[in-house]
This record gives sequence, C-alpha cells and structure tokens, in this order.
Amino acid sequence: MKRAAIVGSLAVLPLLTACSGGGDKAAEEADPSNISAAPAAGVVAPAKVEVIASLTGCKAKIRIEADELRQGLCHTKEVDYLITTFPEEKYKKAWLDSAAIYGGKYLVGTRWVLSAKEPEMLERFRTKLGGTVQQLRGIGPAPSTP
Repeated sequence: MKRAAIVGSLAVLPLLTACSGGGDKAAEEADPSNISAAPAAGVVAPAKVEVIASLTGCKAKIRIEADELRQGLCHTKEVDYLITTFPEEKYKKAWLDSAAIYGGKYLVGTRWVLSAKEPEMLERFRTKLGGTVQQLRGIGPAPSTP
C-alpha cells in the first residue's frame, strides 16, 4: 500500500515542479528575452482552464469541452478573454495554424493559449502566467507603410 502511494507521488512530482516539458521545440527556439520568469506559472502545467483563470483573477465559464481542447471565457470589468487549453502540443499548434487566418495577438504557453479583446492586456497576463506574446499575420496583404 505504501509502495503504491510512493509511486503515485513520484509520478505527480514532475507535474508539480516543471514549468514546461523539456521536449517543446517551440520553447527551445523562442527568444529568451520574450519569456518572463513567472513563478506562479509553474503550477499551470499541465494546463487547466480553471487554474489559468484563477491566476488571472477570474472564474472561467467553460464554452467548449472536447477531446482536442477546452475553452473558457473570462469576463471582467477590464477585458473579456478566452483561455484555451490542449491535451497535447500538436493540438495547440493546429489551433494556432487555424487562428492564423484571422491574425491578432495571442499569449501562448505550453499547451495553452490566451486571447483577449484588448491585446495590450496580454503583457499583463504574461507577467502572471509566463508564455510569449505571438502576433499571427492573418490572410490578405500586409499593411503597407508610408
């Protein structure tokens, strides 16, 4: 009985102590200056909508509950935002590829994405959650500069 408890504790330990799964190629390629040290973010992996919502000061209303993702809506006086979590990085990458059609800024972490109506709020959330702010281009011609 004790042995099962010890084995179970050891299985959970990496989840409690790791900020990211060392095999995330995107994280390895990310510019270190874009990654903040957010101690609270360590409890997010594996990503859960409810945990991320709590860290940002909200109680999320779950909108989508699917095998590939979970999505919660947060509504505050300052901003409305969506928290989307994924069971595997491949689902997050597919979601970002689809979202690229629309363009916009997103706060992206390991197996989660946060999108806000007010993109300037993403930096504030980044200090609490970690991750990187990514600009997705969208479809159509790039805006020209005079």
